[in-house]
Amino acid sequence: MSNKNTISYRRVGDYNIPNLTLPPEEANIALGKWGMLYKDYLLKNKKVFFTTLLTQGKLYQHCAEVEKQAKDMYDTLIKQMKATEGLTEESKEHDQSEWLQIMSNIEQRVSEIVCTELIYV
Repeated sequence: MSNKNTISYRRVGDYNIPNLTLPPEEANIALGKWGMLYKDYLLKNKKVFFTTLLTQGKLYQHCAEVEKQAKDMYDTLIKQMKATEGLTEESKEHDQSEWLQIMSNIEQRVSEIVCTELIYV
C-alpha cells in the first residue's frame, strides 16, 4: 500500500535532499508595473508572506489582483485630478508645454498615492 504523503529523497554528497515541487501557478500571468513593484516589495519586506504565497502557488495571482486595483486607482485619480486642475484637450492645444508639466506633476503625485496606499503596505 503506497502512501500519497511519502516524500522521496535524492542524495547530494552527505545529505538527503527531499524532492519537493511547488504547486503550479496559473499559467501565463503577466505582471505589469504595479504587480512587479508589489512582488519586489513582498520579496524584500514581507518574506514570510511572499514565501507562503509562493509555496501555495498563489503569488502571481495575488500580485495580479493588486495590480488591477492599482491600475483602477491610478486611472480614477488621474481623471479626478485632471478635472480638479482644469486640464482639458483645449488647454493642451492652447499651451502644450504647460499642459505637459501639469500632467507630469499629476502622474507623479498619483503614482506616489498608489504606492503608499496599495503597493508598500
